[in-house]
Amino acid sequence: MNRRTLLGALAGAAVSVPVLSACGSGITSLDGGGSAGGGSGSSKGGVTIGTANFTENQVLGYLYAAVLEAAGVKTKVRPNLGTREILIPALKGGDIDLLPEYQGALLHYLDPKSKATEEGEMQNALAIALPAGLQILPYGMAEDSDAFVVTQETARKYGLASLADLKKQNGKLVVGASPEVKKREVGVVGLKDVYGVEFKEFKSLDSSGPLVKGALKKGDVDVANLFTTDTDIQANDWVVLSDPKNLIPGQHVVPLIADRKADSTVRGVLARLGNILTTAQLTELNRQVDKDKKDPEDVANTYAKQHGLAK
Repeated sequence: MNRRTLLGALAGAAVSVPVLSACGSGITSLDGGGSAGGGSGSSKGGVTIGTANFTENQVLGYLYAAVLEAAGVKTKVRPNLGTREILIPALKGGDIDLLPEYQGALLHYLDPKSKATEEGEMQNALAIALPAGLQILPYGMAEDSDAFVVTQETARKYGLASLADLKKQNGKLVVGASPEVKKREVGVVGLKDVYGVEFKEFKSLDSSGPLVKGALKKGDVDVANLFTTDTDIQANDWVVLSDPKNLIPGQHVVPLIADRKADSTVRGVLARLGNILTTAQLTELNRQVDKDKKDPEDVANTYAKQHGLAK
């Protein structure tokens, strides 16, 4: 499958298609009312960028801020807000205006029954599934997918090379991931539906962070849900289980924005960033934050300057 074939065709387009109901529940004080629609937004009053609660999404949020500031758009970043269950209603309600998203994961959140896996299909499906007042912009080159990972020792002990192999060990293995993975299609639900996998226990930890990786190292979990751009996978020689039935869709980075802020300036600078930032570069930026302990805002600003996206 060629994941780049439709990028050029999509690069100039962003769409917003209303649907009858929004997806999201159990919201905190970030919840709010509906957002303005119509697609004729303006960034003159500034743009507030929200991010999820993991390193890469924070880096992306600060990258968005860097390139927008360079284009004269005032920005505010609200990092580490949480999961989509918080972020999407916050975007609709006006607490934030823009957030970095991932095609496949966002689509499965909005439409768990969607079978789209190719970038162009997912972009179209997202346009239909999005709540009124929100739109996706063109997706970029960088991609970060979910992965289910085991140690070399666990792979040898149980004969694990693919997600299909997990079924042979039903009721024996413990899986660790962020809490929402227990109820997501790209998670415990999909592993059971697609592969017939049942775990002994699910441990609620974090999103490709120190808790889940520490549990994998110690043997407290046998299988961990990580992100493919996590440098610890290669550093620890962990085994990424293959996905022969394509449970996990493509996960190109895609900006999700409220119509009220989606003007030509915002569209243009984010499209330029998307056409420059690669998966390898994003992985390196993650490493600088997680391993070198650099500040994600500093890392993002340095990258933007080095690649002519900011002064």
